[in-house]
Amino acid sequence: MGDHRDSSMPVRVFLVDDHAVVRRGMRAFIDMLDDIKVVGEAGDGQAALDEMPSLAARDELPDVILMDLLMPRLDGVAATRAIKERYPSVEVVALTSFSEAERVHVALEAGAAGYLLKDAEADQVATAVRAAARGEVHLDPVVARQLTRTLVAPQGTATSLTPREREILVLVARGKSNRDIADALVISERTARTHVSHVLTKLGLTSRTQAALWAVREGLVREP
Repeated sequence: MGDHRDSSMPVRVFLVDDHAVVRRGMRAFIDMLDDIKVVGEAGDGQAALDEMPSLAARDELPDVILMDLLMPRLDGVAATRAIKERYPSVEVVALTSFSEAERVHVALEAGAAGYLLKDAEADQVATAVRAAARGEVHLDPVVARQLTRTLVAPQGTATSLTPREREILVLVARGKSNRDIADALVISERTARTHVSHVLTKLGLTSRTQAALWAVREGLVREP
């Protein structure tokens, strides 16, 4: 993630929401930004999926899709899974209401790189888009708090980690890639990847996002 686009170019964003007024509001805000541009929109997951081949043919695949989770025909979770399978370079940020935390869990498992509440401020939307384009995880603070409470208790505890592994976990929780971790700790990227794998295994977790949530809950890092 994060190395598939030219960082000097605007981040290409595709909007997926079954409410036209939501899409219109997001587009109006994004149009005011120099570093992000909207390349298309769709009213449900199936329409978004149908649009991808023509965008790919024109070399205009979005860098980031802002994806509503609850939609007719094809919901955001199924659409996220299908898009990540066919177009792995495209990052997805899920849009959710506060009451849909469990759906967010499923969206993350389907490949979403982060999530926002639907009533997020405009600058939070921009922050999430930029983070996803860099290959980083973006966790809405309010939803993160709810998710950390519902996170299944892992097998391990922080005390089972070595000091270096705790260091690695904190960097993962801050959204750092394996390359970022390698640079920060002056180790090889392969070594960083191995450390991350060991941390996940020790804690009984399956993804970097789960690790980030766990680190927040355990107080190893502040809430995003």
